[in-house]
Amino acid sequence: MPPRHPPAVPAPPPADLPGSGSVRPPVAVSRSAWTEVPQLQLKQFAALAMDEVPVLAEDILREIRREYPQLPLVLDDYGEPMALVGIRRALEGFLQQIALAGNRPRYHPEVFQEFGRGEGLHGRSLDSLQAVYRLGVRLAWRRLAEIGQQVEIPPPAMYELAEAGFEYLDGLVDQSVRGYAEAAARQAGERLRLQRKLMELLLAEHRGADPLDALGERAARIGWPLPETVAVGVLLRPAREAVAPAVSQGVLLDMETEQPRMVVPEPDAAGRPELLKRAMTGWSGAIGPPVPLVDAAKSLRWAEAAVRLMERGLLPGGEVLFCTEHTEALVLLQPEELIDDLARRCLAPLTHCGPAHGRRLAETLLAWLETRGGAPEVAARLGVHPQTVRYRLRQIRELWGDEVDDPDRRFELELVLRAQRLRGALGG
Repeated sequence: MPPRHPPAVPAPPPADLPGSGSVRPPVAVSRSAWTEVPQLQLKQFAALAMDEVPVLAEDILREIRREYPQLPLVLDDYGEPMALVGIRRALEGFLQQIALAGNRPRYHPEVFQEFGRGEGLHGRSLDSLQAVYRLGVRLAWRRLAEIGQQVEIPPPAMYELAEAGFEYLDGLVDQSVRGYAEAAARQAGERLRLQRKLMELLLAEHRGADPLDALGERAARIGWPLPETVAVGVLLRPAREAVAPAVSQGVLLDMETEQPRMVVPEPDAAGRPELLKRAMTGWSGAIGPPVPLVDAAKSLRWAEAAVRLMERGLLPGGEVLFCTEHTEALVLLQPEELIDDLARRCLAPLTHCGPAHGRRLAETLLAWLETRGGAPEVAARLGVHPQTVRYRLRQIRELWGDEVDDPDRRFELELVLRAQRLRGALGG
């Protein structure tokens, strides 16, 4: 092996990697100094460099291990470090093409995709990997510069070789980024699949004898700590392709259904409602009441009932509402058949009064039941003259008789009249 001397050409400028925020200014080159190097000289350069690839690869790996001892050393099926294989292939791919005049190396070994996948699967960023690549290029350049001096390749041609090396480095980084993205997508897809399985079990009406054991096993697979209480939300999409709401990582979200669902852990935690409202900006739907973890299906039922009422215009739309803030409406409006039957029986005396007059009497009766006051108090609530209220109360007494004095009948009347008001049949 010829003696090694310091390179005769200046050190190359620092590499610009994708995502670094810096852009190498374009270099206007009217002619290529590399293509003007005689073919025999280029082949001699490539042959000498190729002979040193095994030793150079080991030197580079040794230096990388010294600079970054925390990086794992993964072995391939033959027990050889994959990093060493990658370095060797990268050097060989580069050198195999530099002797071809007019062509810059474009070969990017797929093993570098595997390096990117490994970083992604182990939850690491690509920062360390990119730093390793830069170190490898610097070490390789030093030796290539020595060989270039040995075979007397002109400095301008070596400058072009350095630039080609940085382009080659960019290609290796692109391969790693692609592998990293594939690993991230695969992990995200697997997590979503496991999350949906957990939500299916959590929201099922009937589970096995030990529901917490089954839930705990599935929750552990996605790193979701089992909460004491949960609230289940049902969402209405603002548009078919709407971006998922930016809920925190602890909130389970299933966007695959027509009406997306979410499970909110510890919904009564300090600040949780406010955070949810901000995260759900642009979305509408309902979040059921807090319930013990094993009763999540009950919270889901209330959320679904609230969404149905929202779609009918009986609850406010255009936002995500909390069922606990609309308990009266949910209790009175959800069992429609029962409330309608009770209303027919309780309000039968109004049947022959005519729609407008019957509505006025019903509003007066409800105001009286709610205030338990005399004509002045009821008149103040309705915005009419007390004498008008006295006239209507006499009519009410004539229609219902002693029934308005019975506590159970008064309760039923107030119940159905409140339901009528929530439906918009009576004034507020």
